Amino acid sequence: MNIALLIAGGSGNRMGQDIPKQFIHVDNCPIIVHTMRCFQTHPDIDAIAVVCLNGWDTVLRSYANQFSISKLKWIFQGGKTGMESIHNGIYGLREAGCGDEDLVLIHDSVRPLLSQEIISSNIAVCKAYGYAITGIQCREAILESEDGFTTHSSIPRDRLIRTQTPQTFRLGNIIKVHEEAKEKGLTDSVASCTLVAEVGGKEMHIVPGSEKNIKVTTVEDIEILKALMHTNKEYWLK
Repeated sequence: MNIALLIAGGSGNRMGQDIPKQFIHVDNCPIIVHTMRCFQTHPDIDAIAVVCLNGWDTVLRSYANQFSISKLKWIFQGGKTGMESIHNGIYGLREAGCGDEDLVLIHDSVRPLLSQEIISSNIAVCKAYGYAITGIQCREAILESEDGFTTHSSIPRDRLIRTQTPQTFRLGNIIKVHEEAKEKGLTDSVASCTLVAEVGGKEMHIVPGSEKNIKVTTVEDIEILKALMHTNKEYWLK
């Protein structure tokens, strides 16, 4: 089984709005519903699970019914951190009866422009190699700063990858990573891929991402999202 696990446990404080950013409406539809639709319409996704901010699960279920997200099968409680939310999601899937060989596509609930091609590539690469990390090679010049205001050194960009989601694992493998992290005292890694790297000993394979696969974090990101949603590729571009 191929399962999309959406992480929606955050309150979105950086957005500065009255409701969590995943429930903000864009084109008369909550951002999280736009995201769920990406998986709802993909033929190889069998089920959707959401790790939801505490107190918003009823709202989420209502939206899923309203917008015909029939693949939503499980809602788990969010944690205090992103890592804890992912932990709740993967262990929740195990308790729900999912098997160690099932594929779990861990995805930010606020990346609503995920393409069908990226989903397909994640599934294919994970089936072939055991791990799939969506990412883009860094194009910008990178400077290092300790205080955020001054810098005196640069980092070569040739080997730098900007990671996105989904990040895809067999359920048994990602649970094992979290168990190893607990043994090592790792409690607040910023993403599944960084946790795998911190635990060590596992080779992750990269799936090409997209600049359109943006993560909505700020008000400016909503403006960019709206622009991308209403822009079509020029017919003459190859």
